Amino acid sequence: MSGPSFPSPEPQVRPGPANSLEDVAGLRVGHAQRAGDGYLTGTTVVLAPPDGMVAGVDVRGAAPGTRETELLDPRNLIERVHAIVLSGGSAYGLSAACGVMDRLADGGVGFPAEGGVVPIVPAAVIYDLGRGGRFRATPDAAFGHAAYDAATSLQMDGPDGHVATSFQVDGPDGHAACGGFPGGLNGSVGAGTGAVAGGLAGGVGTASVVLPSGVTVAALAVVNAAGSVLDPGSGVLSGTRYGLPGEFDHLGEPSAEEVAAWRPAGVTSLNTTIGVVATDLTLTKAQCGKLAGVAHDGLARAIRPAHTMVDGDTIFAVSTCALPPPRPEPTLYGSRPVTTPAAGAPGHGAAPDGAYLHDLLAAGADVFSRAVAHAVLAATGRADASAYLDAFPSALRRTP
Repeated sequence: MSGPSFPSPEPQVRPGPANSLEDVAGLRVGHAQRAGDGYLTGTTVVLAPPDGMVAGVDVRGAAPGTRETELLDPRNLIERVHAIVLSGGSAYGLSAACGVMDRLADGGVGFPAEGGVVPIVPAAVIYDLGRGGRFRATPDAAFGHAAYDAATSLQMDGPDGHVATSFQVDGPDGHAACGGFPGGLNGSVGAGTGAVAGGLAGGVGTASVVLPSGVTVAALAVVNAAGSVLDPGSGVLSGTRYGLPGEFDHLGEPSAEEVAAWRPAGVTSLNTTIGVVATDLTLTKAQCGKLAGVAHDGLARAIRPAHTMVDGDTIFAVSTCALPPPRPEPTLYGSRPVTTPAAGAPGHGAAPDGAYLHDLLAAGADVFSRAVAHAVLAATGRADASAYLDAFPSALRRTP
């Protein structure tokens, strides 16, 4: 006798306009980094809409560096957070969140208290100490200031309306110079500036999906893994297996000679992959926690092994609450109709019938896998860590 069948993920999904975390309307992402003078590190901030965002977290690695995660427990007081900070610098890098707090407080954004506001800024960090040459060359509050300023600066609109802005932190006084970067949100930028992924250059990657109900799910990953991001037999990036139609069609299997010659020299002993998965569907703190947990499945599909004793793998999940809550799951699990409003029809793109939480969770896992793949593909190679396509040039079938 077979057990109950569960609803399968909805078909006909597509990426958002920019295939990035910013496809969840209201979210803003900013990067700040410094390379040189002993530095190779940075900070990334995800800013909430004006009313904040509901958040949850799931910490799976055995060596995490985090801040304010206990506030996200559904039993605790805080219902909205105002930013999420991801940073290099190991535990030192948690100081970057103080800079984001400063900027939010100056703008009157935060949890109301007598005499002012207290911005709620959970954070997580990767281990990248010493990769620029100096062990204590780490992000501080100035990096948080710069990342916030990048996220809130006037954006230079590209064809898709989503051109991110990055700030380079210059000098010991933390003054920052603004400069756009052509890779958008992906690459060796922000918290991923000094990242390494199983001997390859790591970085920041992002991806999104729009479900037939109109709900958007997106992820941003900072990939700095002890484990490998490669399929052990073929050398293919494991996360690309979960790509949407056409997303990774420019890639193929690298040659057997390149795979045989691959000898990663830069695998480090302390690492961590961190990230954010986001949606515009209204979720509770408990549901956000569940979404963060399922996103770890996506991490584990793209990185092998994951959640090790030397990783602090941590994923936050956030909800902007722009769309109604998910509708209840069926009383009896089995097949169910999927209705997609036609373009131009009332409710098209607005989830008029609601969306199942199950579908959201399934999408969250896949979108995180895709974000991991984009991080590695966009990363810039350096002496101690090759870029993926430098190590496996035959994997590029055509220019994307």
